[in-house]
Amino acid sequence: MREDYQALIDEVSQLLGTPATLEGRDFSLIAFGAHEGGDDEEQATGPALDSVRTRTILQRRSTPAVRAFFESYGIARADGPVRIPPDPAAGVVHGRICLPVRDRGVVHGYIWLLDDGRLELTDPRLAAAMAVAGRTGAQLAADSRAEERTAGLLHAALAERGGAARDEAVAGLRTALGEAASGTLVLVAVLPWPEEEDPAAAPPPAALPRLAAQCVRDGALAALVRLRTPHGLEAARTAADRLLRSPGRPATPPAEPEGAARPGPTAGLSSPRTDLADLPAAWREARAAARAAAAASRPGALAEWDTIGPYRMLTGIPRTPGSPPDPAVRELLRPTHRELARTAEVFLDCAGQAGRAAAVLGIHRQTLYYRLSRVERLTGLDLDEGEDRLLLHMALKTERLG
Repeated sequence: MREDYQALIDEVSQLLGTPATLEGRDFSLIAFGAHEGGDDEEQATGPALDSVRTRTILQRRSTPAVRAFFESYGIARADGPVRIPPDPAAGVVHGRICLPVRDRGVVHGYIWLLDDGRLELTDPRLAAAMAVAGRTGAQLAADSRAEERTAGLLHAALAERGGAARDEAVAGLRTALGEAASGTLVLVAVLPWPEEEDPAAAPPPAALPRLAAQCVRDGALAALVRLRTPHGLEAARTAADRLLRSPGRPATPPAEPEGAARPGPTAGLSSPRTDLADLPAAWREARAAARAAAAASRPGALAEWDTIGPYRMLTGIPRTPGSPPDPAVRELLRPTHRELARTAEVFLDCAGQAGRAAAVLGIHRQTLYYRLSRVERLTGLDLDEGEDRLLLHMALKTERLG
């Protein structure tokens, strides 16, 4: 019978009389016990939270530096409790006792205890806690195997081309998801995500409670998220945010010049679906939204298919990677004319209203007119003509998509 991770970690907390935390082997937070210590209560309940534990609980994972610190004590190789002394320089104000969570010799995670010095590693209660750690490891291992099978089914179900193989994958995925398959689902795409990248770089479904399945396909991570309500995307937005903050993926990419495409990974959400047979269409939407998030420099690097406007059409236009832009805008898109291209795009975004465009750009209206005249000379287009405006606007937005 499947055991709930929160119940397991609560069992450890009750056994030892101290709050426990369960993390995956990638140090993503899975479950944690309530902590009541601090100030006057500290003597009775143990040490107060330090910055490392607080950050882990709030951000759902430890930083690479914290992970390296704890792994330096051999926890990945240990098969029994490991005591780790405090190191304020590393942000570890209080010591820890680590209980490796293993199954058949393979480490699947760690149970952490704040160490107040009152527990000896030979304490019988720690032996009982290690037995709970063993049950936890068996559950994590079973979940990991199930996730691998589900990932393969999702990968096949996203295929553009139909046929028996995809139909079988959809049927298998429906069985694997159980009741969730009949609910409302959203696909999240995070890109870029190289096919050869270790899938463990993504938080496991255990760390994202409403994540039903994930796989890597078409240079992006696909995450299938269950919604609480048919129109509430909060769970999908939360999953996208955590996936964007996975190891090696900066939460705040370096700044680019104004008007340039946003660097770093981006995420996109599809429209909600209730039929797994619609997954290929949802996957196109999610990837298109992620591309639009990069092109439009969306705050938070996240965009939703239903809100990306003209990019819904532009992302559907086939374009060979590295192909040159439309001849009319080729000269305008040279690096030396970045300011003119930005001016033209803002002017068209403002529906040709010179006053609005000048205000957005922070320039005088006469400066705007001068720049637009230079744009016309470079492109040969007449910005008083609707079709020429449409061509220029589409070319500029398409170039942002890369």
